[in-house]
Amino acid sequence: MVESFTKENGSPAGIDIRALKQIFAAWGGWVMDGYTSIAFLLVAFFPISYIMFPASLGYWRLVLALVPAAFAGIGRPIGSLVLGNFLGDRVGRKTLLTVSILGFSLFSASKGLLPTYDQAGILAPVLLYIILFLEGVFAGAEYGAGAALSLESVSKERRNLVGAFVQSGFGTGYFLIVLADILITGGMSTSALMSYGWRYLFFTTLIPGVLTLVIRLTSFESTVFTDMKKSGTVAKVPVKSMVSESGSKVIYALMITTGLLFINTATFSFWPVISTGGIPGVSFPIQFLGFASSARLDALLIINFVSLIGVWLGGILANWTTSRRFPMLIYAAIFTLPSAAFVYLGYSQSVTAFTIVFSIQAFLEAMIFSTLPAFLSETFSKKYRSTAIGFVYNSGALLGGFALILVLIPTYYVDIRLIWSIEIYLAAFLMLAGIYLVRERKGQKVDSILE
Repeated sequence: MVESFTKENGSPAGIDIRALKQIFAAWGGWVMDGYTSIAFLLVAFFPISYIMFPASLGYWRLVLALVPAAFAGIGRPIGSLVLGNFLGDRVGRKTLLTVSILGFSLFSASKGLLPTYDQAGILAPVLLYIILFLEGVFAGAEYGAGAALSLESVSKERRNLVGAFVQSGFGTGYFLIVLADILITGGMSTSALMSYGWRYLFFTTLIPGVLTLVIRLTSFESTVFTDMKKSGTVAKVPVKSMVSESGSKVIYALMITTGLLFINTATFSFWPVISTGGIPGVSFPIQFLGFASSARLDALLIINFVSLIGVWLGGILANWTTSRRFPMLIYAAIFTLPSAAFVYLGYSQSVTAFTIVFSIQAFLEAMIFSTLPAFLSETFSKKYRSTAIGFVYNSGALLGGFALILVLIPTYYVDIRLIWSIEIYLAAFLMLAGIYLVRERKGQKVDSILE
């Protein structure tokens, strides 16, 4: 048994400095992901849709401004497969994470240098789409390598807690970018926001990126992976081993992540959009809630803080059992049942109702995520763990990248509350089916993270 997992007497080991560095190296990537993803959505409706597309497009300016999220979603599974296969499972988790955060940071910040439609015509949105795709490629490598590095570094008794903490990085990044938006653009005029305020917001993505890079450069490789290299058991083609050895597990895990990440986009990523006031002079088939900027950002800040409590509490409660699957199933069922009520009550022009209702929904949704890193890490072999986790998670995000569009477009014909509720339920049923069908090893005598 590797030294970081147990003490000499065989009792569960504590989390030492080495493991802490590995945990925070992974957590920083989640922070970066939440920070950059929400940074774009905070300005996608206004000013991005207004300055990147011609006025003649009207309502479709918003739809086209949300398409880049889909481009990022396409880039993620590509990045997880390519970088995970050639770096994460062959060269090392730490190496992959160092490369990924460099690309992730640079492309995230580069959005602040983009020309507008008035300056460059059609080239402006084309560049936006390309950058979001490339950003997605590097972001796609984060989850798999980060989960592998952090959870290969702790004993199984602590993996629910550590996994929940690492997963909370996304919510932390979300919280920080909303706070940054309040501080940077809170006092800006509309013209200032359109001219340079949105650029400043994108430039700040370098801050979590550089901090995470420093942590990763000073951290250590996973002992599990180091031992694998010493023994010469590193897979030559990890993705091939993944398909041949874990085909059904990949399918069931994909069902879970596809449903969960669609829900996540249709909630956490949709709230910043739906709470805006619309594009000046353009009518829409749905009612955007039109909250004042300060009220909107305060609401998002509160909702996301509550979600952080949810993911932490989910990890604590799940730690009472050795199962990863059972807590996830319970959390998912509790979230699913009242989903329509959340939509109908939360979609309100009352900022108080919006904040309270969606805070409860965010809390329950975050609990589902709490055991996901530990579950995925123990499901797949160390030989292709980085590739498999990254592929499963980011391929799940592929449909999620289209969630905003899939909710918005049908509102020409169907009430938004109805279509929003139906799509969340469909995604939830897919997620629940995946959790039900997947199986985890019972009564483990051997820690699967070492296999």
